This record gives sequence, structure tokens and C-alpha cells, in this order.
Amino acid sequence: MLVSEILAIKGKVLFTVSPARPLSEAVAIMTEQDVGSLVVFDKGSMVGLLTFREVLLATQKAGPSWQALPVEEAMLKNPVAASVNMEMDELRRQMVEHHQRYLPVMDETTLMGVVSFHDVAKAVLEEQSFENRMLKNYIRNWPAEEDQA
Repeated sequence: MLVSEILAIKGKVLFTVSPARPLSEAVAIMTEQDVGSLVVFDKGSMVGLLTFREVLLATQKAGPSWQALPVEEAMLKNPVAASVNMEMDELRRQMVEHHQRYLPVMDETTLMGVVSFHDVAKAVLEEQSFENRMLKNYIRNWPAEEDQA
């Protein structure tokens, strides 16, 4: 399965934030939209990724003044990105190797979406369910052996 197929299952709704926006605004967007990450864009280019992990780290470091902290001070700079033609096994390897639960998906310089560990797990489950149904159907319709007399 390719990353493009995972995006097709997931949908391509994107949520972004500017690096200059306050962290409290980013948290509000993540909460309202029920998403675990925001892609950080500046002048039309991806410059970072903000996930709940970075929010928690920034909150702990900044203390009570975390809300006014600019997103750029909390975001993951230059996150590892996936390509639309990447195989799912490579995607999982990248996520584990770089300790990123969310990977932006790029088609050269165009952001196509964000894939999470949850999206990968859902895609694997759907793929396995499909294969399971096909195998059961094949077994059910197994051709009868002819008597050899």
C-alpha cells in the first residue's frame, strides 16, 4: 500500500498555522478540529510541524506564559516528510526511526496531507480485512476435485 492510498482512505483535509501565531491559538485549532498536528507554513513553504508532543514540551518549559509563546518556538523544525509514492513499510520505518507520530506528505513542494500512526493502523486493518474476506471467499468457492477412477 502506498502513502497516496492511505491519504485516500483518510481524506485530504489540512490544518495549518503560521509560525508567528501564539501557541494558545494553535492549541485551540487542534482542539476544535480534533487533530493531533498542524503543519507550520511561512510564505507558502512548510517550515515545521506542531504536534501535541511539542505543545506539551513547550508548556512544561515556558510554564504559565506558554500561551503567548510563538508556534515557531515550539514546533518541530524540518520534520521528516513522506512522499505520495512511498510504500507503507518505509513510512512506518521513517516514523519509528525519527520518532515522529505524524509525517507531512509532500509531492515535491506541495503539501498533500499529514499521515499519523493512527492512519497507518487504520489502513493496515482495512487492508487485512479485505485480504481476509478474499481468502475466505476463495476457500468457500474452492473447486471440487474430480473423482479419479
